[in-house]
Amino acid sequence: MHGLKLVERFKSTQVHALSPSDTTTGGKSSRGKFINYKIKSFSKSKPSNWVSVSESTHLPYGLPTTDLLEPFIDPHLKPVDFVGTLADLYRRLQTCSAQSNDKSMLCIEQYSLLRSLGDPKLLRQCLRAARQNAGDVHSKVVLSAWLRIERREDELVGVSAMDCSGHILDCPKAALVSGYAFNSIHDNCQCLKDHSEVIDTSMFIGNECLGLNEDSDVSFCIGNEEIKCIRYRIAALSRVLNVMLFGSFLESKMDRIDFSQIGISVKGMRAAEVYSRTRRLDFFSPEIVLELLSFANRFCCEEMKSACDAHLASLVGNMEDALVLIEFGLEETANLVVASCLQVMLRELPSSLYNWKVMKFFCSPEARERLARVGHASFLLYYFLSQVAMEESMVSNITMILLERLRECATERWQKALVSHQLGCVLLEREEYKDAQHCFEAAAVAGHVYSTAGVARAKHKQGQQYSAYKLMSSLISENKPVGWMYQERSFYNVGREKILDLKTASELDPTLLFPYKYRAVAKVEEKQIREAILEIDKIIGFKLSPDCLELRAWFFLIVEDYESALRDIRVLLTLEPNYMMFHGKVTGDYLIGLLSHRVQQWNQADCWMQLYQRWSCIDDIGSLAIIHQMLANDPGKSLLRFRQSLLLLRLNCQKAAMRSLRLARNHSISEHEILVYEGWILYDTGHREEALSRAEKSILLQRSFEAFFLKAFILADKSLDPESSSYVVQILKEALKCPSDGLRKGQALNNLGSIYVDCGKLDLAADCYMNALDIKHTRAHQGLARVYHQKNQRQAAYDEMTKLIEKAQNNASAYEKRSEYCDQEMAKFDLDTATQLDPLRTYPYRYRAAVLMDDQKETEAVEELTKAISFKPDLQMLHLRAAFYESMGNLTSALQDCQAALCLDPDHKETLDLYNRARD
Repeated sequence: MHGLKLVERFKSTQVHALSPSDTTTGGKSSRGKFINYKIKSFSKSKPSNWVSVSESTHLPYGLPTTDLLEPFIDPHLKPVDFVGTLADLYRRLQTCSAQSNDKSMLCIEQYSLLRSLGDPKLLRQCLRAARQNAGDVHSKVVLSAWLRIERREDELVGVSAMDCSGHILDCPKAALVSGYAFNSIHDNCQCLKDHSEVIDTSMFIGNECLGLNEDSDVSFCIGNEEIKCIRYRIAALSRVLNVMLFGSFLESKMDRIDFSQIGISVKGMRAAEVYSRTRRLDFFSPEIVLELLSFANRFCCEEMKSACDAHLASLVGNMEDALVLIEFGLEETANLVVASCLQVMLRELPSSLYNWKVMKFFCSPEARERLARVGHASFLLYYFLSQVAMEESMVSNITMILLERLRECATERWQKALVSHQLGCVLLEREEYKDAQHCFEAAAVAGHVYSTAGVARAKHKQGQQYSAYKLMSSLISENKPVGWMYQERSFYNVGREKILDLKTASELDPTLLFPYKYRAVAKVEEKQIREAILEIDKIIGFKLSPDCLELRAWFFLIVEDYESALRDIRVLLTLEPNYMMFHGKVTGDYLIGLLSHRVQQWNQADCWMQLYQRWSCIDDIGSLAIIHQMLANDPGKSLLRFRQSLLLLRLNCQKAAMRSLRLARNHSISEHEILVYEGWILYDTGHREEALSRAEKSILLQRSFEAFFLKAFILADKSLDPESSSYVVQILKEALKCPSDGLRKGQALNNLGSIYVDCGKLDLAADCYMNALDIKHTRAHQGLARVYHQKNQRQAAYDEMTKLIEKAQNNASAYEKRSEYCDQEMAKFDLDTATQLDPLRTYPYRYRAAVLMDDQKETEAVEELTKAISFKPDLQMLHLRAAFYESMGNLTSALQDCQAALCLDPDHKETLDLYNRARD
């Protein structure tokens, strides 16, 4: 009976009226009727399409509406059983022979699985492992370019595409050497050393090679010219020439052979004669070597062809060379020349996407076939190209074409699922709904259950809302429920059922954005603006995203809180500088210009005071907004860019943080500053030794706070023995002697106190923390609490953390830490509060699970961890659940969790020990 009523609900005209596909304008353009975008100033006059909240509201944009909100379809692989999939992949990686292309492609499959987690370090780890296990030149070229763009070296001023970073896995020259090498991901290459030899070209004069006393016995005639050669040396170039000159052909009896119709010039033939005696090419011009390459192909001179191929490949240094030589390489099937040209094109990404001369070598089916003939068309190549294109534009024709080529290269099941799903996402964005549905269905058939959400969305866009609802309901009933399933079904549901689906989605996966956004906008429609702000605050508190910031800014505009709206827009633009607000119709900078007239104007000195205030109360979002304003006044200030990167890292916005670091490096005016920021970039990308070297070079140029701090930070990032600890203490003391501001000195004092605690020097540590608190470094409360705890003063430690909670705006970590200093009941309250504020923090789940395990509630303990693992497959939680399973005698589940954890970190010692124990 309920089902019949549901069918009637979906037949109502009111529901269909909400579908963009039923509007006269169709698609995204229908959004324009809700908002007036042509704004010249904040005026009290209200457009006819403006939904009023109050008579005094100065908001000419209208209100956001629930009708226009849609859940996001993630364009990456998203297995329903993520842990099982990771475990299976780890088993295949372990059984795959070391140093093989099969293992390299398994690492790429791992990369595709882990992309949905959004952790850049994990993705770099996969790409490095893939490059480490690649043996053929083609794979090496693609993967070294992929590693380069992951670091976005194209954004570093003064760094060219073909520059070597110094690491063998990234080196463009090393990529052109075929074969496996047992290199560590941190091994340095030798390409920067000068191996060039001095060539004595004086020994070569015309057709003579001085020093060689062999007499010529055959001549090759080209037009009126005669090139004298040594018959057996020319014959030695190939079996074909040997048969011609010493076999039963007429030429074997001739002293003069006509080569006029062969297609080689006089200079080319002379070069062939010289090569036949010297086996050297380095004194010939590229044009002559190209002739020799063609000659080698015609007469099957494999050794000469390889030499010409390698020589020409070494000459490709820029895009101009690449565009010229790749045509010859493809025509003459010169594998290495094509590889070298492709390397330049790939290392110039993303800019080369906009070069039609480059794209013609990748985009057409004929182009792919030409590349395939020389071994340079692969799933790997087109996967890389299509991912870069998707990041640039989901709806461009280039993206579509590259994905089509990718589909032609897909052979394995996961590859077909991936490309079909991504094509579906792109077609959905392009509003080609029928084709999108077919692609999503193909991905689902290939085993990607998540693509069913894409099928439902495409059906909905075609007006089949009830069909979409039934599809998602069927999916929920047939599988173990996951948050995204309920989120997607809520999109096709109405009324109370919709709210219940959204509630279940948030319970299963609190990191999903759509439920918070929908509930917030629904409250706006009920004119509960403050409640809407509180709802969207929940997700912004632990997961910073541009669309949620935009929505909150919108809400603040409604209640005329222009200062808060301006803050959120500035932070939004820090994350995505080119973000277009209000459905892509208004630039953030334009809106800042409008709102600036409604708030108090600050000079740079005021901004510094405001930054201190927000930094001291751990208001990271507010601090980011102030820095954005300061950079608008002084865009070349590298120090501010660096501060920005630190805040972004705290907020887990790693991609934006690295961009800020690169900008800090680019805007630096002194060499010692550049070295410091390069050091931080290297450290954050896993190159610890190189980062340390940069810090030491910077100190030699100029003793600065940041250089000493970087050096101390790197050295402290491992277990320190007493001698090492003493050395780090001395470095931090040197840093504190150098000029800096209170914000950074507070951090240095905090770090110094932490090392003193580790060394058992509690009084010295307490002095450091007290000094840090004196200059408003509020986080020092946590260090001081640790000192009190070490002194068995638990109440004092608890009180210290309470002070931090009272001062800090972002205090989930403070509640978590305070839980260590109170009884079990209070600890549970603090940890529950921490989870409520930030569900991504893993310690509370592990603590609660351990307590349940101690109380012999094994099933409940496992469920506590499983609940969190379902939306955050964390290494520590997987390890703990594996240990629980082992203690319960469930070795199969213990092994699976260990395998999944080792897929994330293959060197995690505790998990390896547990895995070996459970396996034995």
